Amino acid sequence: MKFTKMQGIGNDYVYINCFEESVEDPAELSKKVSDRHFGIGSDGLILICPSKVADCRMRMFNADGSESPMCGNGIRCVGKYVFDHHLVEKTEFDVETAAGIKHLKVTEEDGKAVLLTVDMGIPELTSQVPEPICVNGTDYEFIGISMGNPHAVYYMDDIDSLDLEAIGPGFEHHKRFPERTNSEFIQVVSPEHIRMRVWERGSGETWACGTGATASAVASALCGRTGNTVKVSLKGGNLTIHWDREGSGHVFMTGPAVEVFAGELDINNL
Repeated sequence: MKFTKMQGIGNDYVYINCFEESVEDPAELSKKVSDRHFGIGSDGLILICPSKVADCRMRMFNADGSESPMCGNGIRCVGKYVFDHHLVEKTEFDVETAAGIKHLKVTEEDGKAVLLTVDMGIPELTSQVPEPICVNGTDYEFIGISMGNPHAVYYMDDIDSLDLEAIGPGFEHHKRFPERTNSEFIQVVSPEHIRMRVWERGSGETWACGTGATASAVASALCGRTGNTVKVSLKGGNLTIHWDREGSGHVFMTGPAVEVFAGELDINNL
C-alpha cells in the first residue's frame, strides 16, 4: 500500500490516497502506522477519498484507532495533497468531512500549495463563559467550543511548566465530557497573540491542533482576552485565526502544510 507522510506545524499523519488504494480496517491500521517504534510514526491516519458532494472526502483516525469528525491541520494537508497531485485543478475547492463540507483556498508557489486557508464553519458554544470544573482535585475554569469536535479551553499563567503526560488524561476523561474532549491550555501574550499546548483525545499531547487553535481563538475573543484575529503559537509553529464575528460568523484558519516523504507499506508485516 502506498502512503504519504505529511505534517501541518508538527501535527503529523499518514495519508492514504483512496482514489487508488483500498483500506479495509482503517481504525486498526491507524493504531499500527502511528506507532513511532514499529510503524511509520504519526498522530494518526487520514484517508483521502472520493466524494459525491465535494471535490474529495477526508476520514481521520486518531493514534488509538478512534475516528474524529474533523482535523484542522489534517485538512490543510489533504488540501495540499489533492492540489499538488492534481486530484483537483483549482485553487479553491471543497472537502467533505464528518463535520460538514469545508471550503479551502490555496496559496501556491511554483505550482505547489504552501499555505492553505480553511473555512472552519460557525463555532458552537458548549459551556458557560467560563464554567467551573474540578480535575484531579484542582479547580479550573474552561470554555467549551465545538468545531465539529469538542474542545475545552483553559487559561494558565505558564503553560510550559505543565506536565501534560500526568494531568492530560484527567482532563480528557472527565465525567463532564462523556465522549471525551480535546483540552487546550492557553497563555495570553497580547490581544493579538496566544500560546497553546494541547492534549488531544485519543492521541495525547500533539505539536499542534488546528480545530483546537480555532476553538481557543474563539474562546479568547468571547471572554475579551483577544480580538477577533489572533496568532496562535503552538509547539510546531503558528496559525492565524480570524473570526468573522460580526459578519458570517465563520472562523478562518490559515497555516502551512508539508509533504515529508512517501513510501510503500507492507501491512501484513505491521
